Amino acid sequence: MTSPVLATDSPTKKPKMGSLFGDLFKSLAISGLLIFLFYIILFDNTTDNSLIQKWPIPITNSTNLISSTPDPNNPMIKTNLSHLVFSIVGSMNTWKNKRHYSEAWWRPNVTRGYLFLDKPPKNEFLPWPSSAPPFRVNEKVKAIYERASNPSQVRIVRTILEMVREGDENVRWYVMTDDDTVLALDNLVEVLSKYDHTKYHYIGTSSECIRSNYDFSFEMAFGGAGYALSYPLASLVASKLDGCLNRYPTLRVSDFMLYSCLADLGVALTHNNGFHQIDLHGDISGLLSAHPQTPFLSLHHIDTVDPIFPNKTRLDSIKHLMKAVKVDPSRVLQQTICHHRPTNWSISISWGYSTNIYEATLPRSFLRRPLETFRPWRGQRSSRSPFYMFNTRWPTNNPCETPHVFFFHSTQESNDRIMNTYVRASSPGLAPCGNHSANHIQRIRVFSPAKLPLESNGRDCCDVVYGDGENTTEVRYRACTKEDVTA
Repeated sequence: MTSPVLATDSPTKKPKMGSLFGDLFKSLAISGLLIFLFYIILFDNTTDNSLIQKWPIPITNSTNLISSTPDPNNPMIKTNLSHLVFSIVGSMNTWKNKRHYSEAWWRPNVTRGYLFLDKPPKNEFLPWPSSAPPFRVNEKVKAIYERASNPSQVRIVRTILEMVREGDENVRWYVMTDDDTVLALDNLVEVLSKYDHTKYHYIGTSSECIRSNYDFSFEMAFGGAGYALSYPLASLVASKLDGCLNRYPTLRVSDFMLYSCLADLGVALTHNNGFHQIDLHGDISGLLSAHPQTPFLSLHHIDTVDPIFPNKTRLDSIKHLMKAVKVDPSRVLQQTICHHRPTNWSISISWGYSTNIYEATLPRSFLRRPLETFRPWRGQRSSRSPFYMFNTRWPTNNPCETPHVFFFHSTQESNDRIMNTYVRASSPGLAPCGNHSANHIQRIRVFSPAKLPLESNGRDCCDVVYGDGENTTEVRYRACTKEDVTA
């Protein structure tokens, strides 16, 4: 028997195939739309960058996206010697006598730059030595030279343009100087590192003589001493220089040509007294024994002054000074003054150059004035004083103000200290100032820290170690304290 069908039961309905496909299609459509929107947000170039930055995208091969050459403008990379390019202006007629000055500071295969000559080297200089900077011969632009009052000076100033055109990479600073100038490279790097090389900077110094500055400008860098142009400024000058020279054809001095062009561009000089033009004659030991409180950077006009060390030639004197520069450039020529109370002596030290003993307790403000052992630049003695851009003091027969002079003789370096020895060069030949003559002192040893460079514009203090009757005095550098008074 079959079971009877109840009125309340419904027959079972089977799903239709069309309905299943419809639901699947809707799901796929919605999923596709979501994926499309996701794609638009991530990759559409018109999307706001702030949205993209919220989605970190993995980089599968970073070596293809990161340059192997460090960015020279990266502020995290401190300026070093590789960021500087030097332009040395020379002449074939004088290179034979001046080449040794450039070679005294040039570091082969380390320093970057060029010697710019007025004509190709003579056969006697070939093959060109590796100890000298690579040379270039200045180009002559007829249209500019024909209009110029002084074509030889146009050649000098256009070395800026020609140097930039060399296309050296990773340059932060261009440094211009002459072939009779010596530079303290490490100090120069340290000073330039304090400035923002991405801005316009024109850094140099004026002449020591008022008249020289008056004749041109008190705000002009004298090129013999050397000056530095930041890369952006040098590039701007290179693009504008020929037009500027055409604008000022009557200017006769290269430094004033550059100054005039920079003034038109709205760029002023940043003064730095570590550069030294040396528009002086005679014995400059008085100046070098009272150097400004700033790192020593350069020395120019070496052949117009006496040798800076007694009983040495000019070249040997420079080589001797560079021994001290090599050991501790941060302290070279930096003046340190200390007093020995038992004898009432004042001792003034120009590190790596000279030491002076005065038989009296003299204030620092007095000893910081250079003793005028030198004469002003040629022809300027006929003008009225003052002659110099700084205060000086006259040599005197007063035994309390006349120094016993000792010059740098040798240096010894150990793990923790440097010992410089200074030997007597002259005696005042005067009666003692008081009860404690220094006539018997023949040698001074100065001890300074080997691993603690002197900070720019910083100072050292010192203590004097001396026993009655001894012919040698010791001076020991130390950090200054708030109790130190130098007079």
